[in-house]
Amino acid sequence: MSELSAEEIRDFNVRYHDVAAAHYDSKWGISFDRLGRDQVQAKLRRALGGAPGRYERALEIGAGTGYFTLNMLAAGVIEHATCTDISPGMLRTLERNAEELGLEVETVTSDAERLPFAANSFDLVFGHAVLHHIPDLERAFAEMQRVLAPGGVLLFAGEPSLWGDRLASVPKRLAGAAAPVWRALVRARAAAEEPCSHEDDHHPSLEAKVDVHAFAPGELSELAKGAGFERVRVNGEELLANWFGWTNRTLEASAEPEDVPYLWRQYAYRGYLLLQGVDRGLLEPYLPPALFYNLMLSARKPQPATGGRRRAAQRSVRDNGAQPD
Repeated sequence: MSELSAEEIRDFNVRYHDVAAAHYDSKWGISFDRLGRDQVQAKLRRALGGAPGRYERALEIGAGTGYFTLNMLAAGVIEHATCTDISPGMLRTLERNAEELGLEVETVTSDAERLPFAANSFDLVFGHAVLHHIPDLERAFAEMQRVLAPGGVLLFAGEPSLWGDRLASVPKRLAGAAAPVWRALVRARAAAEEPCSHEDDHHPSLEAKVDVHAFAPGELSELAKGAGFERVRVNGEELLANWFGWTNRTLEASAEPEDVPYLWRQYAYRGYLLLQGVDRGLLEPYLPPALFYNLMLSARKPQPATGGRRRAAQRSVRDNGAQPD
């Protein structure tokens, strides 16, 4: 956990992501085509342990530029979408993306610890790569439980694994050392140094101030259970694909973007997809979640006991010599 105060973390997140919004989709290869829809639906299936249902009212926490919500709307997984983010800049980009795609969304600037919605408002509450930015996770999980309808689904993907994040530092270091040789081979100029100043709200050094958590699988599970969720699942996502991706991303970041050859970009893109398939088919079902770079969480809000369930609970209380509440 960061040594910054919760308010400082929120402030850095707003400033950093407002600036990042302009080039966020291109930086992370986010798409809203068939590939994007397939990628998102594959994540949903792995997180839920089966095909996703259809959700009438959905809320995304930290929606960013709309990667999950817009692809889920286009795929017919959700019918009515509400998107929150602490960054107004991200939501403006999301709105432009939605308009270009002909999709309707409601956007609300809000942090996850204070959701401006009535209780039981949504059938699905979800997010992608957002929990690690939230300073007060217990409060955020309590809020998500409050706004989720009984029987509703909680789902998060893309959350950094504590051990996976450490493992990922190895290819980053190796690629950083090899970068001068790689640039010489592909005839790319070294990237210009970015000045670091107090006003530079998107300098890479600020990532340490907005990325404030990395999780062990048990931590995510306990956060969900502590907020009153049941049927909690935590899975791992990406190992070989992550190592491959971070190696290539580190090499590319060392060069001027226009100097990175097209054939290299195709190799990096197609290789990542290939290894992602290897991870999904051969590694993710068998290896411990903690080894993977990302973690996925799914859970449900309990249904209230009714009818026979309530009478059975009352009999159980009487049989144990206690009085019902």
